[in-house]
Amino acid sequence: MVSVQQWTGREASALRAALRMSMRGFAEHLGVALRTVAKWESLGAETQPRPDTQAILDTALARAESAARTRFEALLFPERKCTQPADHETWTEDIERAVVCISRQNFPFATTLLNRWMGRLDPQQLDEKGLYLYGRSLVLLGDLQRDQGAILGPLSARHSYVTARDMFTELDVPRRVAQIELSLAVVQEMSGGLDASARQYEVLATDERLSSRDRARARLWVGTALSKQGDNEYAIQVMTAATRAFEDLGEPEDWSVAHQKLALAHRGAGELSRALQCIDIARTTGTADSPMQRVRLDTAYGHILLSDAATRDDGLSVLDLAAQVARQYGLSHQLRSIENIRKGQQG
Repeated sequence: MVSVQQWTGREASALRAALRMSMRGFAEHLGVALRTVAKWESLGAETQPRPDTQAILDTALARAESAARTRFEALLFPERKCTQPADHETWTEDIERAVVCISRQNFPFATTLLNRWMGRLDPQQLDEKGLYLYGRSLVLLGDLQRDQGAILGPLSARHSYVTARDMFTELDVPRRVAQIELSLAVVQEMSGGLDASARQYEVLATDERLSSRDRARARLWVGTALSKQGDNEYAIQVMTAATRAFEDLGEPEDWSVAHQKLALAHRGAGELSRALQCIDIARTTGTADSPMQRVRLDTAYGHILLSDAATRDDGLSVLDLAAQVARQYGLSHQLRSIENIRKGQQG
């Protein structure tokens, strides 16, 4: 177990964070004044608790649960690679918290949750359960990187997904492998590989390793790739079939997203009234209220409004609002899409 020879504000603050306590809660836990804890937080290594308080901190660390002690060590020594068995239950909880953070585009905290484990664990030293959790963490890291627009390169979504796919292949978890292949196709589409991504989506749309919902998503994404290539009429057929599948499966959020994508395909086909009908359905039926989805909806809505000279100014205003939210949450890929739409109108 890690021990502290000389407590400073840095170690005391790390213990508070490892115990997941507020400053007030930590002060009450130790039996010290709140201003004392605040001093540790503000001065860090520049202040040292009194000898009697050093003993109190020793006792608090000794009585902490193993998971808290593991977090304490990770906070103090982030460069260390841990070779001890991981606390699977706490890791699973952090993964679940990271899922929520990513869905809300709280990327900094999601990164902290994932790096808490991936930054200090050596995959070569993990048991099978640990490798499974490491693979899940890699997938979430890939999702985070993809949403931030980091899709290619050594620190990118593609690299994280490929590493996770290899890990789940070794663990023989075909469902996870197929899900990652679907995510890799999305990355390929985002990076401009429309033909290749459309072909991969078509393959995965009938892949029995995937759930019915994921197969329907693959069919929908075939349509998005086709629409980006200008084949809007066929894209509309494919997307309509996927939309019916979501309705049959009872997936209201996917059904709403499908209408958003259908709206853009109808816009590409020059069917503006139908495009407006579909985007109105998407805007009024969506159940998720994440910044990402708001930006996507507003971007699609603005794009459609720009296609009609009578509503062009309204379209620019909607895109401005979407760009503001994208900047606020670090959605660089969405920002690039908005800029490309504006440039297309200028051209």
